[in-house]
Amino acid sequence: MKSITFVVSEDDIDGGFTAEAHVRQGNRSIITEGDTEDELIRNIKDAVEVSFDEGEEKPELVHLHFVRERIVAI
Repeated sequence: MKSITFVVSEDDIDGGFTAEAHVRQGNRSIITEGDTEDELIRNIKDAVEVSFDEGEEKPELVHLHFVRERIVAI
């Protein structure tokens, strides 16, 4: 596994970010949060590190796919 992709959503009301990735190997998900993008990235690195057992192949790269939803009143 060379890379993993996290889908990142931003909470428009409270602020902060939530990131989720699905790992085919073991059919599991990794979910983490952060108040800022920098904190989110640190938390993603930590979450990836603890989500794989010793001997399991860990991703070398993390892709962040930001999903932003905007609601506009007409």
